[in-house]
Amino acid sequence: MSDLTTPEREHALAVVADAVRDHRHALVALSHSLHAEPETAMREHKSAAKITFLAEEAGFDVTRAVAGLPTAFVAAHGTGDLVIALCAEYDALPGIGHACGHNVNGAASVGAALGLAAVADLLGITVKLIGTPAEEDIGGKALLLEAGVFDDVAAAFMAHAAPEDSVGASSLAVGAWNVGYRGKPAHAALAPWEGVNALDAITLAHTAVGLLRQQLPPGTLVHDVVLEAGHAVNVIPDTARARYELRAGTTEDLAHVRRRVRACLEAAALATGAELELTPHGADFADLRQDEFLTAAYTRAARALGRQPVDRRGEVMASTDMGNVSHLVPSLHPTIGYDTEGALHHTAPFARHGDSPGADRAVIDAAIALAHVGVELATDTAQRKRCLDLLATRQAPASLRR
Repeated sequence: MSDLTTPEREHALAVVADAVRDHRHALVALSHSLHAEPETAMREHKSAAKITFLAEEAGFDVTRAVAGLPTAFVAAHGTGDLVIALCAEYDALPGIGHACGHNVNGAASVGAALGLAAVADLLGITVKLIGTPAEEDIGGKALLLEAGVFDDVAAAFMAHAAPEDSVGASSLAVGAWNVGYRGKPAHAALAPWEGVNALDAITLAHTAVGLLRQQLPPGTLVHDVVLEAGHAVNVIPDTARARYELRAGTTEDLAHVRRRVRACLEAAALATGAELELTPHGADFADLRQDEFLTAAYTRAARALGRQPVDRRGEVMASTDMGNVSHLVPSLHPTIGYDTEGALHHTAPFARHGDSPGADRAVIDAAIALAHVGVELATDTAQRKRCLDLLATRQAPASLRR
Protein backbone atom coordinates (compact mmCIF):
# COMPACT_ATOMS: atom_id res chain seq x y z
CA MET A 1 0.00 0.00 0.00
CA SER A 2 2.98 2.31 -0.35
CA ASP A 3 1.80 3.56 -3.75
CA LEU A 4 -1.08 6.06 -3.56
CA THR A 5 -2.54 4.62 -6.78
CA THR A 6 -2.62 0.93 -5.77
CA PRO A 7 -5.94 -0.95 -5.88
CA GLU A 8 -5.79 -1.42 -2.10
CA ARG A 9 -5.65 2.31 -1.54
CA GLU A 10 -8.46 3.03 -4.00
CA HIS A 11 -10.55 0.34 -2.34
CA ALA A 12 -9.93 1.87 1.08
CA LEU A 13 -10.91 5.35 -0.15
CA ALA A 14 -14.19 3.97 -1.48
CA VAL A 15 -14.89 1.99 1.69
CA VAL A 16 -14.44 4.98 4.03
CA ALA A 17 -16.64 7.21 1.88
CA ASP A 18 -19.35 4.55 1.79
CA ALA A 19 -19.08 4.08 5.56
CA VAL A 20 -19.56 7.79 6.19
CA ARG A 21 -22.55 7.94 3.83
CA ASP A 22 -24.05 4.85 5.46
CA HIS A 23 -24.04 6.84 8.73
CA ARG A 24 -25.31 10.04 7.14
CA HIS A 25 -28.64 10.02 8.94
CA ALA A 26 -27.04 9.45 12.34
CA LEU A 27 -24.34 12.08 11.75
CA VAL A 28 -26.77 14.78 10.64
CA ALA A 29 -29.06 13.89 13.54
CA LEU A 30 -26.11 14.23 15.90
CA SER A 31 -25.22 17.64 14.50
CA HIS A 32 -28.83 18.82 14.81
CA SER A 33 -29.14 17.46 18.34
CA LEU A 34 -25.95 19.18 19.49
CA HIS A 35 -27.19 22.38 17.85
CA ALA A 36 -30.59 22.14 19.53
CA GLU A 37 -29.14 21.55 23.00
CA PRO A 38 -26.01 23.73 23.20
CA GLU A 39 -23.85 23.25 26.28
CA THR A 40 -21.06 25.55 27.39
CA ALA A 41 -17.53 24.67 28.44
CA MET A 42 -17.21 21.82 30.96
CA ARG A 43 -20.99 21.42 31.04
CA GLU A 44 -21.23 19.37 27.82
CA HIS A 45 -22.59 16.25 29.55
CA LYS A 46 -25.44 15.56 27.12
CA SER A 47 -23.26 16.38 24.12
CA ALA A 48 -20.51 13.99 25.16
CA ALA A 49 -23.09 11.29 25.93
CA LYS A 50 -24.67 11.62 22.47
CA ILE A 51 -21.30 11.12 20.79
CA THR A 52 -20.08 8.28 22.99
CA PHE A 53 -23.39 6.45 22.54
CA LEU A 54 -22.99 6.59 18.77
CA ALA A 55 -19.34 5.49 19.01
CA GLU A 56 -20.18 2.53 21.22
CA GLU A 57 -22.97 1.51 18.85
CA ALA A 58 -20.31 1.41 16.11
CA GLY A 59 -18.04 -0.87 18.14
CA PHE A 60 -15.59 1.65 19.58
CA ASP A 61 -14.10 1.13 23.04
CA VAL A 62 -15.06 4.22 25.03
CA THR A 63 -13.37 5.70 28.08
CA ARG A 64 -15.21 8.59 29.69
CA ALA A 65 -14.02 11.45 31.92
CA VAL A 66 -10.42 11.10 30.74
CA ALA A 67 -7.72 13.28 32.28
CA GLY A 68 -10.08 14.18 35.11
CA LEU A 69 -12.30 16.19 32.74
CA PRO A 70 -15.89 14.97 33.21
CA THR A 71 -16.98 15.80 29.64
CA ALA A 72 -13.88 14.51 27.84
CA PHE A 73 -13.65 11.01 26.40
CA VAL A 74 -11.62 8.70 24.17
CA ALA A 75 -13.25 6.23 21.78
CA ALA A 76 -10.81 3.83 20.09
CA HIS A 77 -11.07 1.27 17.30
CA GLY A 78 -8.32 -0.92 15.84
CA THR A 79 -4.91 -2.10 16.95
CA GLY A 80 -2.52 -0.69 14.35
CA ASP A 81 0.72 1.09 15.18
CA LEU A 82 -0.35 4.26 13.34
CA VAL A 83 -2.72 6.04 15.72
CA ILE A 84 -4.83 8.69 14.00
CA ALA A 85 -6.76 11.05 16.25
CA LEU A 86 -9.99 12.78 15.28
CA CYS A 87 -10.64 15.71 17.61
CA ALA A 88 -14.33 16.27 18.32
CA GLU A 89 -15.42 19.66 19.62
CA TYR A 90 -18.92 20.18 21.05
CA ASP A 91 -18.95 23.15 23.43
CA ALA A 92 -21.11 26.17 22.70
CA LEU A 93 -20.88 29.85 23.57
CA PRO A 94 -22.82 31.37 26.48
CA GLY A 95 -26.04 32.97 25.37
CA ILE A 96 -25.67 32.37 21.62
CA GLY A 97 -25.34 28.59 21.35
CA HIS A 98 -23.26 27.01 18.59
CA ALA A 99 -22.11 30.32 17.17
CA CYS A 100 -18.76 28.77 16.24
CA GLY A 101 -20.26 25.68 14.60
CA HIS A 102 -18.91 23.07 16.99
CA ASN A 103 -21.93 20.89 16.34
CA VAL A 104 -20.65 20.59 12.76
CA ASN A 105 -17.05 20.13 13.91
CA GLY A 106 -17.92 17.37 16.35
CA ALA A 107 -20.22 15.46 14.01
CA ALA A 108 -17.66 15.65 11.19
CA SER A 109 -14.93 14.16 13.39
CA VAL A 110 -17.27 11.38 14.47
CA GLY A 111 -18.05 10.66 10.83
CA ALA A 112 -14.38 10.54 9.90
CA ALA A 113 -13.70 8.16 12.78
CA LEU A 114 -16.52 5.87 11.64
CA GLY A 115 -15.17 5.95 8.10
CA LEU A 116 -11.63 5.07 9.11
CA ALA A 117 -12.82 2.38 11.50
CA ALA A 118 -14.13 0.49 8.47
CA VAL A 119 -10.56 0.11 7.15
CA ALA A 120 -8.60 0.09 10.40
CA ASP A 121 -7.51 -3.54 10.12
CA LEU A 122 -6.80 -3.28 6.40
CA LEU A 123 -4.54 -0.24 6.87
CA GLY A 124 -2.97 -1.17 10.18
CA ILE A 125 -4.24 1.88 12.03
CA THR A 126 -5.88 2.69 15.33
CA VAL A 127 -8.64 5.29 15.14
CA LYS A 128 -8.80 7.46 18.25
CA LEU A 129 -11.82 9.74 18.52
CA ILE A 130 -10.98 12.25 21.25
CA GLY A 131 -13.75 14.29 22.83
CA THR A 132 -12.21 17.69 23.50
CA PRO A 133 -14.37 19.94 25.69
CA ALA A 134 -14.10 23.65 26.46
CA GLU A 135 -12.32 24.85 23.32
CA GLU A 136 -14.13 28.17 23.75
CA ASP A 137 -12.85 28.59 27.29
CA ILE A 138 -10.09 26.76 29.17
CA GLY A 139 -8.77 24.69 26.25
CA GLY A 140 -9.64 21.02 26.58
CA LYS A 141 -7.10 19.89 23.99
CA ALA A 142 -4.28 21.61 25.83
CA LEU A 143 -5.30 19.94 29.09
CA LEU A 144 -5.67 16.53 27.42
CA LEU A 145 -2.27 16.99 25.78
CA GLU A 146 -0.67 17.72 29.14
CA ALA A 147 -2.38 14.66 30.63
CA GLY A 148 -0.87 12.35 28.00
CA VAL A 149 -4.00 11.61 25.95
CA PHE A 150 -2.09 12.40 22.73
CA ASP A 151 1.08 10.53 23.73
CA ASP A 152 0.44 7.65 21.30
CA VAL A 153 -1.02 9.80 18.49
CA ALA A 154 0.92 9.98 15.22
CA ALA A 155 -1.37 12.52 13.50
CA ALA A 156 -4.41 14.56 14.55
CA PHE A 157 -7.24 15.87 12.36
CA MET A 158 -10.37 17.97 12.59
CA ALA A 159 -12.31 20.40 10.41
CA HIS A 160 -13.90 23.64 11.58
CA ALA A 161 -17.20 25.12 10.43
CA ALA A 162 -16.87 28.44 8.59
CA PRO A 163 -18.47 30.61 5.91
CA GLU A 164 -15.89 29.28 3.41
CA ASP A 165 -13.69 26.28 2.68
CA SER A 166 -10.03 26.95 3.43
CA VAL A 167 -6.77 25.18 4.18
CA GLY A 168 -3.42 26.04 5.69
CA ALA A 169 -4.21 29.00 7.95
CA SER A 170 -2.42 29.52 11.23
CA SER A 171 -3.98 30.98 14.37
CA LEU A 172 -3.04 33.42 17.08
CA ALA A 173 -1.54 32.23 20.33
CA VAL A 174 -3.79 33.26 23.21
CA GLY A 175 -3.66 33.39 26.98
CA ALA A 176 -6.16 34.66 29.54
CA TRP A 177 -6.05 35.99 33.09
CA ASN A 178 -8.63 36.36 35.80
CA VAL A 179 -7.84 39.78 37.27
CA GLY A 180 -8.99 40.92 40.69
CA TYR A 181 -8.34 44.01 42.76
CA ARG A 182 -9.02 44.03 46.48
CA GLY A 183 -9.37 47.36 48.20
CA LYS A 184 -11.07 48.66 51.35
CA PRO A 185 -14.72 49.71 51.64
CA ALA A 186 -15.81 53.04 53.08
CA HIS A 187 -18.85 55.30 53.02
CA ALA A 188 -18.67 57.15 49.72
CA ALA A 189 -19.97 60.40 51.22
CA LEU A 190 -18.94 60.45 54.88
CA ALA A 191 -15.36 59.13 54.65
CA PRO A 192 -14.28 58.17 51.12
CA TRP A 193 -10.66 58.89 52.05
CA GLU A 194 -10.69 55.87 54.34
CA GLY A 195 -11.40 53.53 51.43
CA VAL A 196 -9.20 51.91 48.80
CA ASN A 197 -11.16 51.96 45.56
CA ALA A 198 -10.92 48.71 43.57
CA LEU A 199 -12.99 50.29 40.79
CA ASP A 200 -10.32 52.97 40.41
CA ALA A 201 -7.72 50.24 40.07
CA ILE A 202 -9.60 48.39 37.37
CA THR A 203 -10.30 51.66 35.56
CA LEU A 204 -6.61 52.57 35.60
CA ALA A 205 -5.68 49.10 34.37
CA HIS A 206 -8.14 49.36 31.47
CA THR A 207 -6.80 52.81 30.59
CA ALA A 208 -3.15 51.78 30.81
CA VAL A 209 -3.72 48.77 28.56
CA GLY A 210 -5.61 50.99 26.13
CA LEU A 211 -2.61 53.29 25.89
CA LEU A 212 -0.26 50.31 25.56
CA ARG A 213 -2.05 49.08 22.43
CA GLN A 214 -0.33 51.77 20.33
CA GLN A 215 3.03 50.25 21.23
CA LEU A 216 2.14 46.62 20.57
CA PRO A 217 3.37 44.86 17.40
CA PRO A 218 0.89 44.34 14.54
CA GLY A 219 -1.35 41.35 15.14
CA THR A 220 -1.03 41.56 18.92
CA LEU A 221 -4.38 42.02 20.64
CA VAL A 222 -5.58 42.61 24.19
CA HIS A 223 -9.24 42.59 25.18
CA ASP A 224 -10.93 42.67 28.56
CA VAL A 225 -14.33 42.61 30.19
CA VAL A 226 -15.20 43.88 33.67
CA LEU A 227 -17.18 41.30 35.63
CA GLU A 228 -17.59 43.13 38.94
CA ALA A 229 -16.85 46.64 40.15
CA GLY A 230 -18.71 47.29 43.38
CA HIS A 231 -22.32 46.76 44.41
CA ALA A 232 -23.64 49.94 46.01
CA VAL A 233 -23.17 53.45 44.71
CA ASN A 234 -22.65 54.90 48.18
CA VAL A 235 -19.90 52.44 49.15
CA ILE A 236 -16.31 52.67 47.92
CA PRO A 237 -15.91 49.41 45.94
CA ASP A 238 -13.57 47.04 47.76
CA THR A 239 -13.55 44.37 45.04
CA ALA A 240 -13.37 44.46 41.26
CA ARG A 241 -12.94 41.59 38.83
CA ALA A 242 -12.14 41.39 35.14
CA ARG A 243 -10.92 38.91 32.56
CA TYR A 244 -8.13 39.77 30.18
CA GLU A 245 -7.31 37.90 26.99
CA LEU A 246 -4.04 38.37 25.14
CA ARG A 247 -3.35 37.23 21.57
CA ALA A 248 -0.17 37.24 19.50
CA GLY A 249 1.29 35.63 16.40
CA THR A 250 3.47 33.13 18.27
CA THR A 251 3.90 31.78 21.77
CA GLU A 252 7.08 33.85 22.04
CA ASP A 253 5.23 37.04 21.13
CA LEU A 254 2.53 36.11 23.62
CA ALA A 255 5.11 35.95 26.42
CA HIS A 256 6.28 39.46 25.46
CA VAL A 257 2.81 41.01 25.53
CA ARG A 258 2.05 39.22 28.77
CA ARG A 259 4.96 41.03 30.46
CA ARG A 260 3.78 44.40 29.13
CA VAL A 261 0.16 43.93 30.18
CA ARG A 262 1.12 42.62 33.59
CA ALA A 263 3.10 45.81 34.18
CA CYS A 264 -0.06 47.84 33.46
CA LEU A 265 -2.07 45.76 35.91
CA GLU A 266 0.58 46.08 38.61
CA ALA A 267 0.86 49.83 38.04
CA ALA A 268 -2.87 50.22 38.69
CA ALA A 269 -2.50 48.42 42.00
CA LEU A 270 0.47 50.57 42.96
CA ALA A 271 -1.32 53.80 42.07
CA THR A 272 -4.47 53.03 44.06
CA GLY A 273 -3.15 50.93 46.92
CA ALA A 274 -5.35 48.01 45.94
CA GLU A 275 -4.06 44.44 46.03
CA LEU A 276 -3.76 42.71 42.65
CA GLU A 277 -4.89 39.10 42.34
CA LEU A 278 -3.83 37.54 39.05
CA THR A 279 -4.53 33.92 38.06
CA PRO A 280 -4.39 32.13 34.69
CA HIS A 281 -7.74 31.30 33.13
CA GLY A 282 -7.34 27.89 31.55
CA ALA A 283 -4.42 26.90 29.37
CA ASP A 284 -2.56 29.10 26.91
CA PHE A 285 -3.34 28.30 23.28
CA ALA A 286 -0.32 28.02 20.99
CA ASP A 287 -0.28 29.22 17.38
CA LEU A 288 -1.53 26.62 14.89
CA ARG A 289 1.00 24.84 12.66
CA GLN A 290 -0.65 22.80 9.93
CA ASP A 291 1.14 19.85 8.36
CA GLU A 292 1.91 20.32 4.66
CA PHE A 293 1.29 16.72 3.59
CA LEU A 294 -1.98 16.46 5.48
CA THR A 295 -3.11 19.82 4.09
CA ALA A 296 -2.34 18.76 0.51
CA ALA A 297 -4.16 15.45 1.00
CA TYR A 298 -7.21 17.22 2.41
CA THR A 299 -7.21 19.68 -0.49
CA ARG A 300 -7.29 16.79 -2.97
CA ALA A 301 -10.09 15.10 -1.08
CA ALA A 302 -12.18 18.27 -0.80
CA ARG A 303 -11.80 19.00 -4.51
CA ALA A 304 -12.91 15.47 -5.35
CA LEU A 305 -16.11 16.26 -3.44
CA GLY A 306 -16.71 19.36 -5.53
CA ARG A 307 -15.31 21.86 -3.06
CA GLN A 308 -12.67 24.51 -3.77
CA PRO A 309 -10.86 25.34 -0.52
CA VAL A 310 -9.03 28.66 -0.48
CA ASP A 311 -5.33 28.44 0.36
CA ARG A 312 -4.88 30.54 3.53
CA ARG A 313 -1.25 29.70 4.26
CA GLY A 314 0.46 32.76 5.72
CA GLU A 315 -2.84 34.04 7.16
CA VAL A 316 -4.16 33.70 10.70
CA MET A 317 -7.53 32.74 12.13
CA ALA A 318 -8.55 33.69 15.65
CA SER A 319 -7.28 31.12 18.17
CA THR A 320 -7.67 27.40 18.83
CA ASP A 321 -6.32 24.88 21.31
CA MET A 322 -5.57 22.68 18.29
CA GLY A 323 -2.48 24.87 18.11
CA ASN A 324 -1.08 23.15 21.20
CA VAL A 325 -1.55 19.76 19.61
CA SER A 326 0.06 20.94 16.37
CA HIS A 327 3.32 21.86 18.11
CA LEU A 328 3.86 18.20 18.97
CA VAL A 329 1.74 16.15 16.55
CA PRO A 330 1.40 16.54 12.75
CA SER A 331 -1.99 18.23 12.56
CA LEU A 332 -4.74 19.20 10.15
CA HIS A 333 -7.35 21.93 10.81
CA PRO A 334 -9.07 23.12 7.60
CA THR A 335 -12.37 24.97 7.55
CA ILE A 336 -15.47 23.48 5.97
CA GLY A 337 -17.79 26.08 4.53
CA TYR A 338 -21.51 26.64 4.17
CA ASP A 339 -23.71 29.65 3.50
CA THR A 340 -24.22 31.82 6.59
CA GLU A 341 -25.55 34.84 4.68
CA GLY A 342 -22.43 36.77 5.59
CA ALA A 343 -22.57 36.04 9.33
CA LEU A 344 -19.23 35.42 11.02
CA HIS A 345 -18.22 33.22 13.94
CA HIS A 346 -19.33 34.08 17.47
CA THR A 347 -22.55 35.74 16.40
CA ALA A 348 -26.16 34.64 16.80
CA PRO A 349 -26.79 34.81 13.02
CA PHE A 350 -23.92 32.36 12.42
CA ALA A 351 -25.44 29.97 14.96
CA ARG A 352 -28.79 30.03 13.20
CA HIS A 353 -27.25 28.40 10.10
CA GLY A 354 -25.71 25.49 12.02
CA ASP A 355 -28.51 23.06 11.17
CA SER A 356 -29.06 24.24 7.60
CA PRO A 357 -28.82 21.93 4.56
CA GLY A 358 -25.42 23.48 3.81
CA ALA A 359 -24.18 22.68 7.31
CA ASP A 360 -25.48 19.13 6.96
CA ARG A 361 -23.54 18.70 3.72
CA ALA A 362 -20.47 20.15 5.45
CA VAL A 363 -20.66 17.45 8.13
CA ILE A 364 -20.62 14.65 5.56
CA ASP A 365 -18.08 16.22 3.20
CA ALA A 366 -15.67 17.04 6.03
CA ALA A 367 -15.99 13.52 7.42
CA ILE A 368 -15.21 11.93 4.05
CA ALA A 369 -12.33 14.31 3.32
CA LEU A 370 -10.74 13.78 6.74
CA ALA A 371 -11.10 10.03 6.42
CA HIS A 372 -9.49 10.17 2.97
CA VAL A 373 -6.53 12.01 4.52
CA GLY A 374 -6.19 9.14 6.98
CA VAL A 375 -6.11 6.64 4.12
CA GLU A 376 -3.48 8.65 2.26
CA LEU A 377 -1.30 8.88 5.34
CA ALA A 378 -1.64 5.19 6.14
CA THR A 379 -0.82 4.09 2.58
CA ASP A 380 2.09 6.43 1.88
CA THR A 381 5.16 4.60 3.16
CA ALA A 382 7.36 7.69 3.52
CA GLN A 383 4.72 9.82 5.24
CA ARG A 384 3.62 7.01 7.53
CA LYS A 385 7.24 6.46 8.55
CA ARG A 386 7.73 10.21 9.07
CA CYS A 387 4.82 10.42 11.50
CA LEU A 388 5.83 7.25 13.33
CA ASP A 389 9.43 8.45 13.59
CA LEU A 390 8.25 11.77 15.04
CA LEU A 391 6.12 9.86 17.50
CA ALA A 392 9.07 7.67 18.53
CA THR A 393 11.15 10.78 19.12
CA ARG A 394 8.46 12.28 21.32
CA GLN A 395 8.16 9.07 23.29
CA ALA A 396 11.91 8.63 23.79
CA PRO A 397 13.43 9.67 27.13
CA ALA A 398 14.66 13.26 27.04
CA SER A 399 18.25 12.10 27.54
CA LEU A 400 18.12 10.17 24.24
CA ARG A 401 16.66 12.96 22.10
CA ARG A 402 18.88 14.93 19.79
